[in-house]
Amino acid sequence: MNSHIPPAFRTLDLNLLRVFDEVMAERSLTKAARNLSLTQPAVSNSLRRLRDALDDELVRRQGHGIEPTPRALALWPSVREALRQLQEALVPQAFVSAEAHNTFVLAMADATAAELMGGLARQMQTEAPGVSMRVVPLTTRDPRRLLSDGAADMALGYFPAVLTDLTGRAQAGEAVAFEHQRLYAGEYVCVMRQGHPLADVPLTLDAYCAARHLLVSFSGRPYGFVDEALASIGRQRRIVLTVNQFFTAGQVVVNSDLLTVLPRHFVPTTGMTEQLVLRDLPLDVPPVHVEALWHRKQQHDSAHQWLRAQLLQVAQSAFAESETP
Repeated sequence: MNSHIPPAFRTLDLNLLRVFDEVMAERSLTKAARNLSLTQPAVSNSLRRLRDALDDELVRRQGHGIEPTPRALALWPSVREALRQLQEALVPQAFVSAEAHNTFVLAMADATAAELMGGLARQMQTEAPGVSMRVVPLTTRDPRRLLSDGAADMALGYFPAVLTDLTGRAQAGEAVAFEHQRLYAGEYVCVMRQGHPLADVPLTLDAYCAARHLLVSFSGRPYGFVDEALASIGRQRRIVLTVNQFFTAGQVVVNSDLLTVLPRHFVPTTGMTEQLVLRDLPLDVPPVHVEALWHRKQQHDSAHQWLRAQLLQVAQSAFAESETP
């Protein structure tokens, strides 16, 4: 069953790696023994056992210290990282926001950033002045590879297909590698310029479908959740332009007769409210829930837990204010 595991590793005492790491760090058997609360003969004996297991001398005496062999120098970074990861898994370090200097990478669209990042920046200033945030563009409706590769700590957005897939996998008893948390529900509205031919008349489904449309599409694919809703009732619209930012969509609509769909809460942040007309969509569309999505390996990391709590607090605060009369 374990025939693929080399015999030297199968019987290896992991305590020997702790001794090796300390010896490499101190370049002294005496100092390593003191740091480990061991006797020097015990440290020497551990090194001898590790030499036998690895078939390498590992260190040689040089003056009052020791000199590592090339094999030891090549091995040490991997051993040190493995020990660090094991220690973090077994004895997680508490995240103290006031003292932390972490950098988090968040992937999101500009509309989500406009809603959340101002409040998050205020909280960072008072609670975590040493923490940094990097916001990168969200270029997909399925950011799981981005999270798996470690290119982002979290993705924030509308991920209906991802959540459906994760739910299906969980119900089938499969291991699910991602976690998510709902931040807020966004209402999307039809947006057009002041003076548009449809601005002063009821927006019917026929008029909506006959108009020319702009779509905010991260991938450039001219098909979105509104088009899915239209297809479910046997209708379609013509998308003549796609852009990958909600703010850009507002700018285009102000200067054309195109219609677009924007989050209602986002429109005031564009500075174009006086130039735009908002209308309810003339069809039922599913609710748009903005979710935080992250890889499960981050689930119990105290720094990541702090980040998730801050984002949820900011989202709840922002939407509580927006609903206040």
